[in-house]
Amino acid sequence: MSSKPYDILVAGEINPDLVLTGDVVPAFGQVEKLVDSASLSIGSSSAIFAAGAARLGLKVGFIGICGDDLFGRFMLDEMKRRQVDTAPVIVDPSVGTGMSVILSPVGDRAILTYMGAIDRLRAGQVTDELLARSRHLHVASYFLQTAMQPGLPDLFRRARSHGLTISLDPNWDPSGEWRGFDVLLPLVDVFLPNENEAKALTGEGTVEAALKRLTEQCPTVAVKMGAEGAIAARGMETARAPAVKMQVVDTTGAGDSFDGGFLYGFLNGWSLERALRMGAATGSLSTRKAGTTAQATLEEALHYAG
Repeated sequence: MSSKPYDILVAGEINPDLVLTGDVVPAFGQVEKLVDSASLSIGSSSAIFAAGAARLGLKVGFIGICGDDLFGRFMLDEMKRRQVDTAPVIVDPSVGTGMSVILSPVGDRAILTYMGAIDRLRAGQVTDELLARSRHLHVASYFLQTAMQPGLPDLFRRARSHGLTISLDPNWDPSGEWRGFDVLLPLVDVFLPNENEAKALTGEGTVEAALKRLTEQCPTVAVKMGAEGAIAARGMETARAPAVKMQVVDTTGAGDSFDGGFLYGFLNGWSLERALRMGAATGSLSTRKAGTTAQATLEEALHYAG
């Protein structure tokens, strides 16, 4: 695909997920409830994306910050095991690694997150040397990565000067303000919100209207719609792809896995429709098991993407 060391450089947050599955609702008052399973797995939108993209055979490098602790070492070991190059990661012993606890009944999830080092990476720490070694830059969890936000426009401009294409997955804005995107979107090649994020960002009531608004600022936009699949636009072209029918166990990381599939197609110069089918396949297949253990291989995804 490329002679550069990295097809994709991910600048993102690092935290494991403790995923609890079961049809239960937590209750205070020292009420104990039983879940069906518990697993500790790769967490954070950025790291899940990196693992999924590497699973498809892309060369992925990762820069982020973690603590010198059990959770940090777990994440580094797991990313390495998934063929993600973690050499650029900054280990800071002065801060703890972030952590998310996810309760995941069928088709939904609730998340409690300890920030730790999640918000510590600064855009200036993504060096020109790293960018020069990469073909594409991906950023996710924009609203959690608060230290990165001020320098992100400059980082995107530096990336462009080195010939990289750029993708951004915003994730949800807990404040509800959705600021900063008028500056960012014109610098981005691929924007990857889900349906609720796209509507909230644009103020539109339908995904189609939101997609139209977003493509006025960004060349390629793919909107994830869960069980309804995905819709995308590039210029005047639009495409839809259904989700692959699965026995859903856990939806954690499905959107990040979608991103990996879609960008695989984008970086290979595929048509918009085929890239969208690839994203829908990788997103759907990731729901087969808890955590990120079911992310698709290239062979599995191509079976559905064609």
